[in-house]
Amino acid sequence: MQSGSRWVAALGLALSGAALGATLAPPPPLPAERLTVEKLPARGPHWVYVFDEAFDNETDMRVLLFDGDSFRRLGQIDAGYYSSFNLSPDGDTTVVGTTYFARGSRGARTDVVEFTDNRTLAVSGEIVLPPKRAQTLPTLFNLAYSSDARLLYVSYVTPAASFGVLDPQKKTVLGEIDTAGCVLVIPSGPSRVASLCENGRLLTVTLDAQGREVSRSMSEPFFDADRDPVFVQGIPTAEGFAFLSFLGDVHELDFRGAQPKMAPPWSLVSATERGVWRPGAQQPGAIHMHLGRLYVPMHQGGEGTHKDGGTEIWVFDMASHRRLARWPMQARGLSRVVVVQVSQDPAPVLFAATDAADLAVLDALSGHIRHVEKKLGQTPWMMLTP
Repeated sequence: MQSGSRWVAALGLALSGAALGATLAPPPPLPAERLTVEKLPARGPHWVYVFDEAFDNETDMRVLLFDGDSFRRLGQIDAGYYSSFNLSPDGDTTVVGTTYFARGSRGARTDVVEFTDNRTLAVSGEIVLPPKRAQTLPTLFNLAYSSDARLLYVSYVTPAASFGVLDPQKKTVLGEIDTAGCVLVIPSGPSRVASLCENGRLLTVTLDAQGREVSRSMSEPFFDADRDPVFVQGIPTAEGFAFLSFLGDVHELDFRGAQPKMAPPWSLVSATERGVWRPGAQQPGAIHMHLGRLYVPMHQGGEGTHKDGGTEIWVFDMASHRRLARWPMQARGLSRVVVVQVSQDPAPVLFAATDAADLAVLDALSGHIRHVEKKLGQTPWMMLTP
């Protein structure tokens, strides 16, 4: 009888549970989630794009957007494998040239140029390239727009050197120009591209409206690659670009005409400092065009130290070639500076990235540090919004 009682009790519980379940309505379904993309606030004068070369994960590089006024990280653009990036002349688009492999670090290779809308940081289009995109440390000259944004140029190395001509509006490849061993794409005007040659000359190619070669010319040498090479990271000026040499000479080139014009070089260092103090790093200079000030990370070292970051930032007047200031970095709590960039507004900010992956925001007039953002990228490279 006891076992029968337990059976009856269990049956009663089951029936009461079923009755209770019958009286409770199922909960309504959750509303479907709808993903949205927020627009960024109005572009600030001190927004900087920081390229993060993730050397511990080369397949996952990125571009980080940082506000030098609010000291906030505003967003991120994925950049793939050993990528290059640049901005459209109006600053509305970030263009990234990158490579993807089907198996992450191996497999079928796809080279591509990706366009990102800088209002949302969402990809807005792409152009698939031949698998020959130059994979180097970043410069302004791996990927560059024409001045009117009608053409886009991308540097190829196979190891033969050439460059691709793209239509960024129609998202198509227009053609390829052989550069006879000269490398990089240095744009000037709406239809000219210069490439740097190992003999110290510049090859200039003029294109037609369809991106086809019309003519080419070779300049006189402006540096001696055996005696004193130049950094390929040219610094924009009002007339063209300035190239710094390993020993501290400044080569200013005017790209406004059909052929680059070369001003006589001048030196960052005195006779006693030459060969002792040198420029260095990955982005070794920045120029405020209206003020005519040049900012250069400098270090003490011998031959072969051109990749070393600066223990000081030296400030020069471009017109008089006079040094205006020396800003020691260690006294400001910073390690070696490997990248500098300066805003172009009347109250300029100097950004200085260090080999410790920190980003310092300095007053470009006094050198006073306003903020240090820790660990913003591993080996950064920077570009400011126009």
